[in-house]
Amino acid sequence: MLHQFLTANRNELIRRCSAKVALRRLPGARDGQLVHGVPLFIDQLAKTLRLEKSPQPDHADPARRGEIGEAATRHGRELLQHDFPVDQVVRDYGDLCQAITELALEFGKPIKITEFRTLNRCLDDAIADAVTEYSSGKQAIVAAQATLAVNAQLGLLAQELHNTTHAASMALLAIRSGDAGVNGATGQILEDSLLRLRHLIDHSLADVRVTAGMSAPKQRLSVAKLIAEIAASANHEAEARDCTLSISYVDPALIIDVDQHLLTSALGNVLQHAFRFTRPGTEISIDAHACADRILIEVTDCCGGLATRAGEDIFASGPGAGLSSSRRSVEANDGFLSVRDIPGFGCVFTIDLPRR
Repeated sequence: MLHQFLTANRNELIRRCSAKVALRRLPGARDGQLVHGVPLFIDQLAKTLRLEKSPQPDHADPARRGEIGEAATRHGRELLQHDFPVDQVVRDYGDLCQAITELALEFGKPIKITEFRTLNRCLDDAIADAVTEYSSGKQAIVAAQATLAVNAQLGLLAQELHNTTHAASMALLAIRSGDAGVNGATGQILEDSLLRLRHLIDHSLADVRVTAGMSAPKQRLSVAKLIAEIAASANHEAEARDCTLSISYVDPALIIDVDQHLLTSALGNVLQHAFRFTRPGTEISIDAHACADRILIEVTDCCGGLATRAGEDIFASGPGAGLSSSRRSVEANDGFLSVRDIPGFGCVFTIDLPRR
């Protein structure tokens, strides 16, 4: 009988399943981690097959179904904890089915049709339960990571807003007290702070709109005018960072159809990233030109190159969090945002948009 066969050859079945997993060379797999939940499932399967042989077997016995489900749920949870892919959940039970049939054939122990049906039914139930547990656990992890990322971003925004507002308040207090004039250095601090606040708010609103899939109707926009408006506030940032901003001549005939708010935010974020990483005393340049039916807006910095940072990774997280928002904003305008590394010199960020 199959349940006796499973009990007698339990260790050999586990060994064969482990060998099959090892052949797939799963990342991070170590001895003792290769067949999560399978030993427990074999025990529950043998018990189910034994009870099936009783005079009045109850195929729908919830207790039996629950035991199989508990083993499978544990299996899915353990695979997730070890960061194995979801297909491993299905493959593990496939390995077990294959190991059982292979071993039975080697020993000349044919599996009866009724027993094979029970085996397949239990495997189907186990796969469904394990995948369900794995998927729900994965969703919970992703949701938790997303929450942490949002909280971190909100924390940085709150800190930036607090610092900038405080600088503006101190400057205004000094002007009101008569100790400083509006046209002096203190007035410049106040102006810079207000520009910084506007930048933070605009970019935050743009990020929220892109994330929510909201986009305003596109409008015809001159590329020269767009760059001129951004450069007006960017010049102050360049001075504060001890670098210069160079704007190449832009053909007034270059016209695009875009959501101006999103595109302004995207270009501003790229410039902010350039100001943050470029070396003091160097130059950041903006150039815009047509290439066939596309318009390319390029921002070149002097950060020294990407070094060990991969080009695409810079758009993922960390210092490139603003660039991730920029890429989404550009894509919302039917464009592309990419980076080209110039080793030892810097980076060239390119916003590629369709020309009207």
